[in-house]
Amino acid sequence: MATQWLVCPTGLPLIRRRCLSCTSARYRAHGKFRVNANHKLLDVWLLALCVGCGETVKLTVLERVHVRTIDPSTLTRFHDNDVELAATLLHDPGLPRRNGVALDWDGAWTVRRTAVDVSQAEVLDVSVRFVRPIPVRLTTLLSAGLEVSRSEVRRLVAAGDLSSTRRLSGRSSSDFSFTLRL
Repeated sequence: MATQWLVCPTGLPLIRRRCLSCTSARYRAHGKFRVNANHKLLDVWLLALCVGCGETVKLTVLERVHVRTIDPSTLTRFHDNDVELAATLLHDPGLPRRNGVALDWDGAWTVRRTAVDVSQAEVLDVSVRFVRPIPVRLTTLLSAGLEVSRSEVRRLVAAGDLSSTRRLSGRSSSDFSFTLRL
């Protein structure tokens, strides 16, 4: 029997960066932007607040860009603090790399499963698709989708009851499929 899982983001990821004011190492982005104009050149930053003390950090989105090179609708979205635009920018691997930060996706995603009657099935073929490239530990994803513990997932893999053409350990953000023998 075949089914499909969809890995969907539920919010913006936490930003991992050491705070200079407190001991926290996590910031929360709320989708707020700061746009600064210097004559015809624009700077755009994504603002994030420290989880511990509320200190603001600016993540560079655009730096010294001529105003005519920016799409007017995108510029409007920056001014309107569009959360969807912030989510899109955080999914771009260049933004964290350019700002020297890492993203923490724990608790910012969910698995949506199609309903399947597994009482009659001996083998379940599951296709996992990612809506956005969210790096997720595969044992965590499988345990959430199968509603079992991570150690039970590792036991199923070791016993050969859970198999895939790809390795089911480590992190991944690409689509894959697996087979579960019930």
